[in-house]
Amino acid sequence: MRFAAPIFAALVLAAVAVNGIAAETTRSSQILGRLQDANQWRNHIMVVAHRAGWKENGHIRMAENSLASIRYAIGLGAEIVEMDIRKTADGQLIVLHDSWLDRTTTCKGEVDRRRFDALQDCRLVVEGTGEITEEPIPTLKQALATARGRILVNIDNKLGPDALAQIAAEARALGMTDGILIKENVWNTKRIDDTRAMLASVGADVPFMPILADDAVHDARFMAQATRAFSAFAAELVTWHQTGAPLTDRGGPLFSAKARAAAIAGNWHLWVNTYPIVNRPGAMLAGGRGDELAVFGGQPEEVYGFWADRGATIIQTDEPKLVIEWLEANGYRVPYDLTN
Repeated sequence: MRFAAPIFAALVLAAVAVNGIAAETTRSSQILGRLQDANQWRNHIMVVAHRAGWKENGHIRMAENSLASIRYAIGLGAEIVEMDIRKTADGQLIVLHDSWLDRTTTCKGEVDRRRFDALQDCRLVVEGTGEITEEPIPTLKQALATARGRILVNIDNKLGPDALAQIAAEARALGMTDGILIKENVWNTKRIDDTRAMLASVGADVPFMPILADDAVHDARFMAQATRAFSAFAAELVTWHQTGAPLTDRGGPLFSAKARAAAIAGNWHLWVNTYPIVNRPGAMLAGGRGDELAVFGGQPEEVYGFWADRGATIIQTDEPKLVIEWLEANGYRVPYDLTN
């Protein structure tokens, strides 16, 4: 199934100009518009750069979660960057995946036992090559400022729900609460209620997205309930894959015809994760159909095409360059108006 770029995209932009707000339009506001109206943009697949875009063709290209990687993802045309959030001993929010400094920086030790000023001499390292960059560990504020107006930010909060209010406050101080997405796992109605109570301290101005995994969620009616409860623009969907199991042939219950119908009825995006998890079997989040099959197996159609045909309109990947190029070549991308 293939799509051509729609004529109505130009009409939407013309309507914006008529209303006199074209001069205020940024790339991130255009991305947000597509995120907020899934049904209008089901002919366009958005791309999320996992760890801010650190890999290319299976190789680590730059330091993960770096300001350089955010700029790289923006240059590629990705819509969203994913960032991992940690906290120093004195309460500073920083962008770092691990709880330890050893793998991705020149320093060693546990992050939460070091004050922020003690980390100023640490430099980010390109994992694999060992190349030491000139970039220090970025703060969340620095990362958000780099993304502002140019790309949205998917927050992977490694700290627990208590940190969400502080994350939201930092985004609010920069005037970009609608420029971030926060998320939590949801699997039953009690979890929905608990999460809604937790979000009271965050504020309704910050978009929230439920994460739904098919080891606990099988019913499209619950998918509809969860997204409706949070007025969510998207649901991050996990199709678990066991080592040695065959590739998913249908996408599982979260990508069934009923699930797709629920997404259309609720006007929200189906989000799939094709990236691998460190030290885990590849593609375990995507039914075996992940980035490795596309890159090393040379079968992007069996990954990105497969998920597109099952209704996915957001793909989170370690290979944003490959995904964007493949989607564009196969008619799954609608250009943005970048004249403003």
